[in-house]
Amino acid sequence: MPPSTATAVSGREPADDGRARVEDSAAVTFVTRTLRLKVKPESYPWLNIAAMEVNTVWNWGAEVSAKAARPCTGTPKWLTGFDLNNLSSGASEHFAKIGSDTIQRVNGEYAQKRSTARRIRLRWRRNHGPQRSLGWVPFKAASLKRQGKVVRFCGKTFRVFESGRLEGVKWRQGCFAQDAVGDWWICLPVDIKTEVSVAPLEKVGIDLGLKDIAVTSDNDRCEKGIFYRGIEQQISQAQRRGHRRQAKRLHRRAVNRRKDALHRFSRKIVDQYQKIAIGDVSSPQLVKTRMAKCVLDSGWGMLRAFLQYKGQQAGRTVQIVSERNTSRTCSSCRSLSGPRGVNGLRERCWVCCDCGESHDRDVNAAKNILRRAELPASVVGNEPSILRVPPRRASCSRKAGIETARSMA
Repeated sequence: MPPSTATAVSGREPADDGRARVEDSAAVTFVTRTLRLKVKPESYPWLNIAAMEVNTVWNWGAEVSAKAARPCTGTPKWLTGFDLNNLSSGASEHFAKIGSDTIQRVNGEYAQKRSTARRIRLRWRRNHGPQRSLGWVPFKAASLKRQGKVVRFCGKTFRVFESGRLEGVKWRQGCFAQDAVGDWWICLPVDIKTEVSVAPLEKVGIDLGLKDIAVTSDNDRCEKGIFYRGIEQQISQAQRRGHRRQAKRLHRRAVNRRKDALHRFSRKIVDQYQKIAIGDVSSPQLVKTRMAKCVLDSGWGMLRAFLQYKGQQAGRTVQIVSERNTSRTCSSCRSLSGPRGVNGLRERCWVCCDCGESHDRDVNAAKNILRRAELPASVVGNEPSILRVPPRRASCSRKAGIETARSMA
């Protein structure tokens, strides 16, 4: 996981990678990235206790908000973060680790997420058991101070790896976040200046698949890396032996390898092309099939997210278009002469029976995706598509029934 762009793994700090604000000059922008540094293990016991206290504040806010929204008598009220802060004034005296600023951050986060979810009460944060919540300790920007190579928070000194990356950095409110292995990280949102440039090449189409994660219309490929499937045997052996921590470390290794490969490919595409078109293949639907492990190991959604926020920061145009019939359609004559069905997936190269053009299956689909992205937006809604769409089975059966009835009459 690249430390400069990764977000908090605890799921509590919002991801700000795609947000940008433009300065006076049109060629310079400020983007918000999360600086993620690993805390040294000597501070883990303190952070574990502080996380339990944060969970107590969260659960208190959930209970109070639910009672106010559904009171026994009186008018229901939807409590805001300001209301929770007033009700919890003086609560810091009852906690040994966290202070009033952390309590206010927890109340604000709970009120915001509850309003976004539009629910009476959010889930409890648990300290123990198999459904234990990952540790999370938020703080305000003024609460965390840097002293030399260490940082101080609530009277506690924390040593971090790569402390030199904090030189001259002005951060905003962040958090301490715990991953599934049990390691703690400090997550600091910082503003980084970037310059918008013009790419050397004009446009490219990207087709997503399983044999190769992504193939461009210029025959550039992100080869399938066996991120999880390559260590699946080791994970299963660790789980059978009861080594849960080792299994979690192997899972984290697979995630880091996948993110590294997709970060490299997405950065290469954004640096080379001005307009990027990518298919909208649905991972949640294919997860329900026999290809579930391969689909999850490819990380299509992650690649699309990387391309979108990196393209926004660099001033690129990233468009997601429909992939329907892009593999079957000939990119030269636009006829539906390509292989189809599940058995057609085995044919990686095919020849168009109408024009005689030889096609690579993935490159041909990427070219069709790029052509579909270049179509003007429909205003009336009845313009013909540039790609031929075969009739549905229902319409075919209906027409066949009408013709049979006519012949019998």
